[in-house]
Amino acid sequence: MTSRERTPDQESTETTTTVAQSPAPEASGDGRSFADRVGQKKFIAAADPFGIATDNLAGVRLFESRQDRQMAIKFEDKPSQAVIDTMKEAGYRWNPADRIWGHPVWAESAASTRIDAERLYQQVCKMIRQEKGIEAGQEIPF
Repeated sequence: MTSRERTPDQESTETTTTVAQSPAPEASGDGRSFADRVGQKKFIAAADPFGIATDNLAGVRLFESRQDRQMAIKFEDKPSQAVIDTMKEAGYRWNPADRIWGHPVWAESAASTRIDAERLYQQVCKMIRQEKGIEAGQEIPF
């Protein structure tokens, strides 16, 4: 008999180990556990409309509203007739309720509409700066 073997009349030398139970999984407010929610994405809504560019000296802001599917340009003060004509030529329409100049964004031309909106924004900012006598070097680079 080896030292590890025991005879039936000997007591067992085995020790018992108690395993702690893991706590119940935390459930969310709807009663589902973390494991049930894995893989589900929770989207955080962005501000709408959201600002794309602002020129404080010229008093012009460019926005996009994904909910309304439109680009918008807002002026602090009423722009000159030359600026208004430029806005109309670009297809923008005055929205008196929101006090913005808006242009719809269609799915098939969304990228080009956004690019055109930024170009128009730069153009009207330049026009207003010239009207106000603000030199090109005075703008803030960001």
